[in-house]
Amino acid sequence: MSARNPILVPTPLTRSALLANFPQRPRDTHKGLFGKVVVLGGADGMIGAALLAARAALKMGAGCVHVGLLAENAPGVDFLQPEMMLHSATAALKLREVNVLAVGCGMGADTTAQKLLRAALDSNAALVLDADALNILAQRPKLRTQLSARTVPCVLTPHPGEAARLLACSTTEIQADRVAAVQKIAQILNCSVVLKGADSVCATREGHLFVNTTGNPGMSSAGMGDVLTGMIAGFIAQGMTANHAMLLAVHLHGAAADALAEQLAGIGMTATEVIERARLLLNQWMTDA
Repeated sequence: MSARNPILVPTPLTRSALLANFPQRPRDTHKGLFGKVVVLGGADGMIGAALLAARAALKMGAGCVHVGLLAENAPGVDFLQPEMMLHSATAALKLREVNVLAVGCGMGADTTAQKLLRAALDSNAALVLDADALNILAQRPKLRTQLSARTVPCVLTPHPGEAARLLACSTTEIQADRVAAVQKIAQILNCSVVLKGADSVCATREGHLFVNTTGNPGMSSAGMGDVLTGMIAGFIAQGMTANHAMLLAVHLHGAAADALAEQLAGIGMTATEVIERARLLLNQWMTDA
C-alpha cells in the first residue's frame, strides 16, 4: 500500500491552536444558533451505540439532537438524556434544516442500513461516518463514488480494521504505515479522516496531516468510537469546519480519558465517563483561554 502523494510529517495537535477555532457564544442567543444533529444508527441490540453518539453531541454543545433508530422496538425516549428526541431512522431523515448527520453507530449493514446511508449521501448536510457506515462503503463501490463526488464536508472515523476494509488490504498493512493509509483514504473518498488508535492520525480533505498524542489504553472499551463520532458532529453543528471539529474532538476525547486515568480510572473506563469529563474539560479550557 502506498499513498498517491509523498508522505508528509504530521503536525502534533495542540490545545491552544484547536481552541482558537471554537465559536464564542454571545449573551443573547438561543438553541437554533448551535445547530441540529441527527444520529442514524442503533439497530436491534445496538441502540446504545447511537445513544452514546447523540449524548456526546449534546454534551459538546449542539443546540438540538435527534436520534433515528433502526431497531424494531426502539425506545421513544432516552430516560438518561430526555433532552434528545428519538424517532425511527426513516422519520429522522425527513427532518428539515439538519446541519450534520452522524451515520453508522450500531447501524448494521443490511439492506435498510444501506438505503439509509445512500439517503444520507444524497443530503445537503455535513456527514460524520463511522462503524457500519464505513463497512457498507467498503462493500459498495457506487456509494464510495457518490461520497467522493459530494461537495459538502464529510469526516470518516475508521479504526485500523475498518481502514483495511476501505483500502482492501490487511490491518497489518494499515498499522505498518498509518500515515500513508489515512492519506490514501482521504484522497480516494474526498473526505477528512481520523485513523483511530494510539497516536491517532488525521488527514484533512485538503491533504494536511496531524497526529494526536492524548489518550491511553483505558480507552480500549465499548462505545469510545461512538462518543468521538458524536463529539465531531456536535462541534460541526455549532459552526466549526469539519476539519477543525475533527481535530478538536480527537484531542479532547483523548484528554478526557487521560484526566480519568489520572484519577486511577484507567481500568474499567467507560465511554459515558469520557463524555462527562470531555464536557468539563472543554469548559475549563474555554475559561482558561
